[in-house]
Amino acid sequence: MSDKAVLAAAMIRTRRDLPYSVGLVLGSGLGSLAEAVSDAVRIPFSALPGFPASGVSSHKGEVVAGRLDGVPVVVFSGRAHYYERGDAAAMRVPIATLKALGCDTLLLTNAAGSLRTEVGPGEIMLVTDHINFAGANPLIGEPTDDRFVGMTGAYDASLRAGLLGAAEREGIRLTTGVYMWFSGPSFETPAEIRMARTMGADAVGMSTVPEVILGRFCRLRVAAVSTITNFAAGMTGAEISHEETKALAPVGAAKLERVLRRFLRDRGLR
Repeated sequence: MSDKAVLAAAMIRTRRDLPYSVGLVLGSGLGSLAEAVSDAVRIPFSALPGFPASGVSSHKGEVVAGRLDGVPVVVFSGRAHYYERGDAAAMRVPIATLKALGCDTLLLTNAAGSLRTEVGPGEIMLVTDHINFAGANPLIGEPTDDRFVGMTGAYDASLRAGLLGAAEREGIRLTTGVYMWFSGPSFETPAEIRMARTMGADAVGMSTVPEVILGRFCRLRVAAVSTITNFAAGMTGAEISHEETKALAPVGAAKLERVLRRFLRDRGLR
């Protein structure tokens, strides 16, 4: 574990020392979940060693440590993306910091475009697997054999079952599917979307996959959920924009917040 992660964890503990168990990375539209954390401290990424600065307007870029529905959590309100600086390992220190704080579970969220006509904007999708179409990997340059991370069970089966159960109890439709990572920042072309559908993808986005790899590298159990903000390129004839993503992300995010909070309560992690 890097010295920066150990130091960052120590700095967080000096502000709020709890038996942390769950780390959450919040995508677009989920800022209200960070606000729901009780007994919280908020630390800007810029104040922690090795934490990246996010240049995305809808990402706040801070650590929120406290309790969410009674569960000790460390929330990353925002993330750094590969497309910002070409660094697939931008979130390596933050994810390692979760491990250093004692977390064993990593819950990731993102905004994504749907490739399925029956899953439109405002829906949420549990990620069952991913396709790394960007071709980048955050473990390139890791000198030890730990870099050879198995990804067969990257999305933990028991966490997925728990999230599906939480959605059912909340009366919220939670679809499942495969997420394909494109590097961004430009959106995909209609031809790329046709290819993605042929390859077995159900949604596309510009994040999450590096964090999944890093989470497994740190031996964390990982789950991910996408909020669907739009149909992918070529499906409606309309152009896609980041403003559309920001405008529609809160619709699915409100559902996802209910599912995540129910999941935490049901798991009884204290």
